[in-house]
Amino acid sequence: MDGQSLSDEKQPGIRWNTTIWMIIFHAGAIAGLFMLSWPAVIVSLALWWLGGSLGIGIGFHRLLTHRGFKTPKAVEYFLTLCGMFALEGGQIQWVVTHRIHHGSTDAPGDPHSPRDGRWWAHIGWILTGVAQQHSKETMWRYAPDLMKDRVHVFLNNFYYVPLVLSGIILFAIGGWSMLFVAVFLRVTIGLHATWLVNSATHLWGTRRFETTDDSTNSWWVALLTFGEGWHNNHHAHPTAARHGLRWYEIDMNWWGIRTLQLLGLAKSIKLINKSLYAVQSKSDETALRKAA
Repeated sequence: MDGQSLSDEKQPGIRWNTTIWMIIFHAGAIAGLFMLSWPAVIVSLALWWLGGSLGIGIGFHRLLTHRGFKTPKAVEYFLTLCGMFALEGGQIQWVVTHRIHHGSTDAPGDPHSPRDGRWWAHIGWILTGVAQQHSKETMWRYAPDLMKDRVHVFLNNFYYVPLVLSGIILFAIGGWSMLFVAVFLRVTIGLHATWLVNSATHLWGTRRFETTDDSTNSWWVALLTFGEGWHNNHHAHPTAARHGLRWYEIDMNWWGIRTLQLLGLAKSIKLINKSLYAVQSKSDETALRKAA
């Protein structure tokens, strides 16, 4: 889909359904700050890893979007369910948005480029843009592999159910504190962490590879997103399952994939040839690419 056809999908004005829920969750997150308790914090951290790392980073991003590795369908569905605890929309919608982003990064048609405004890149596109609400035609064009899978279609349509059920269970176990901290506060922080990949890592950071977009590597965004902040590495080699290329580039999502591999649950893992990032200077790196 080109930039013009993508813009035709955007609806004028505010998407009130999405905006209202964003207001509710942000208000709940503020309330959660006054209800902190060690049990709620511990559960929140566990769910943050479950949804943000296993679900979004490993499942939605590196597996479903880029097919950086292969895993049995049961594991694929499990990782997809984990991603639903992050409340970032259905996995098919998420994949479509990200594939469009890679098809026209920081160019006309990019759903969330900072070149259209920093606020837009971070949250504006959620409130007034496509906001993970693509048409079926667009979904079939960009994610036919998932649209042909009935289980994925079902999970995409009911992506909010796992979070709702977990909220009920957490409230029954730990009351209001557990609900507001482990659901509202955790989800809101997780959303902003993911949005920072769209905004901050296209604004500030370092660049190892000469790409045509503005992607950068950001260590602090990587820490908040379990490794997704090594964004320049990722845009240079989108299908690679490993984003942190140096020992000091912490990439917990890669560690998770490696664990799955050791358990016999991940195979055909795509990686970057080390010779492509062994050099330090941009000129040497460019020369390496031309010689490859």
